[in-house]
Amino acid sequence: MEIVKSLQNQKVLKYLLITILGSILLTISAKIQIPFYPVPMTMQTFMVLFIGIAFGWKLGLATVLLYLAEGAIGLPVFAGTPEKGIGIAYMVSTTGGYLFGFLVAVFFAGFVNLEKNMFRNFFLISFAVSTIYLFGLPWLAYLKGWDIAYVYGFKQVILSDILKIGLITVISKQTLKIRNFI
Repeated sequence: MEIVKSLQNQKVLKYLLITILGSILLTISAKIQIPFYPVPMTMQTFMVLFIGIAFGWKLGLATVLLYLAEGAIGLPVFAGTPEKGIGIAYMVSTTGGYLFGFLVAVFFAGFVNLEKNMFRNFFLISFAVSTIYLFGLPWLAYLKGWDIAYVYGFKQVILSDILKIGLITVISKQTLKIRNFI
């Protein structure tokens, strides 16, 4: 019984460390940015997809939830923080919808599977990214108007997201090996 309990504790600790590492990677990806107005282009989309594929949907969701919780309590984990504000105030600003879209995106990215063909994986990853827009664009439009949302929240960043989707699709086979290790 003691051995089983010890193994369970080790597993929980391992998952906790993986989740913390993922939130650190998300923070770093948020700081790699091209300053666009009103939503900066970052590597977060890529990292959300990577985490979903590498960690699976359960650990992926836990990682993004931890990341959002860190931001909510005021840690400067998001793009443009602390310069553009921190905490809940930042989360309900122009990028807020995109941040919450990360939760849905990481969930769907967690279902990428090597046993299916690359075109299916590309479609699933594209669908995951589209959920970020599904949450981000209406929120941005609510705050700034649909013209601004379309130009700055979609048109300006869609090409970079297509490139990120292509890149993560190509490396998904290697990325999935991380999940097998976990």
